[in-house]
Amino acid sequence: MSPRTTPGGRPRVVAIADTDSYVKWAAALLGGVETRWDASLLVLDTPLVVSDAQLASALRGSGLGQDRVERIAYPGLAARLAELRADAVVIGARGPLVRVLARDIAALEPRPVVVTGLPGISIPATRKAVVYRLQSDLFVVHSRREVREFGALSARTGYAHRYALATLPFARGAVTAGGGPPGTGGGDLVFATQAKVPAEREDRLRVARVLVRAAEADPSRRVVVKLRAASGEHQTHVEVDSYPELLASLGPLPPNLVTSTGSMGGALDTAEGLVTVSSTAAIEAIARGIPVIALDTFGVSPRLINETLADADLLGSEDDVVARRFRHPDPEWLDENYFHAPDADDWTIHVEALLAQRSAGRLPARAPVARRGGALRDAWERKVALGRSDTSASGALAYAVGVPLRSVLRLTKRTRRSLAGAVQQPGPVGSSTQVRSTSAVRTSTTRTP
Repeated sequence: MSPRTTPGGRPRVVAIADTDSYVKWAAALLGGVETRWDASLLVLDTPLVVSDAQLASALRGSGLGQDRVERIAYPGLAARLAELRADAVVIGARGPLVRVLARDIAALEPRPVVVTGLPGISIPATRKAVVYRLQSDLFVVHSRREVREFGALSARTGYAHRYALATLPFARGAVTAGGGPPGTGGGDLVFATQAKVPAEREDRLRVARVLVRAAEADPSRRVVVKLRAASGEHQTHVEVDSYPELLASLGPLPPNLVTSTGSMGGALDTAEGLVTVSSTAAIEAIARGIPVIALDTFGVSPRLINETLADADLLGSEDDVVARRFRHPDPEWLDENYFHAPDADDWTIHVEALLAQRSAGRLPARAPVARRGGALRDAWERKVALGRSDTSASGALAYAVGVPLRSVLRLTKRTRRSLAGAVQQPGPVGSSTQVRSTSAVRTSTTRTP
């Protein structure tokens, strides 16, 4: 099999992405290597697809031109990949959609090399992230620590993956790594919002109140709440309790407390420091020499995705936020966490090795994780991942069968858990079972912020 390259001899690499963070990641990842490969981006229509404004923001500064990008509906995707003669496909999407698209691409002949990855901080490494991406030939992560931890996870679970290292696009040329412009010394406190962290409404309200306090503490300087999307736009993760709504519920706000839907880069242009719980925006700020506070109100845990920021000594309290006591990361943290030397990046080397295997007819097949259900299960997963964008009859049938079946299965699981809990109820007061239960409650209460 000979490689299907462009007339200039360059491999043709096509990215597929849909949501804001993944479009930004895919565009910047390929924009950095466009001279080596013939790179383009297909923006897939899904229920969470980027708006035109989000797409323009993602492309700005990515290195990938607007003429290299097109929107496409799912029913035409396979034909378009065949028409483009893609040698490699980079899938930038949430795990369930990666699983569907990788399965579709595996059916193409000849099959392109499949590359996937995650667009930001990916510690802790999770089993789901690996399982969803099993049919990918290469899994791109962004720090030495992530390579190590995902590799260890694969060794423990037996889900073999080939991992590669790429610098996060917005950390390239970082001032902390010896290059790039320093922070501008602006006066804004920029808060990077997240859709899922913290998750509870009361916790998010608490953050909103801290931002109000910070604005009231110094009326001469702004507090900028950097939103991920404008009203009506979608995000990679669904946001239930948005900060504009939460702030509005607190009554009249200080005039120096503002919201912004512009780019994070634009917000950092006038930033004195950045506040977040665990947003990858912290890495973007560090790259520009801008200090950070990772809010410690809710503790440190895998659920909060803030362990790596804690290791960087960036944790700060609510009072630190109000007083603007920002901090820079521990220098010893940098090399293992997103600020390795550029020559440590090896993802393009891995891709080209896989392309050589493909050219020689030796690219091994990648099987998905084994599961029950056959074609109906495939159709169900496709419908769930694509929603209205899947117009197939099989998807409609699978959804009609699957929704009530899923409800029954969930009810059965809840019933089993309830019965198991009833069997394990503590005995009479004073028994050893009761003592253990009380101790566990105390421990839990102690650890809850």
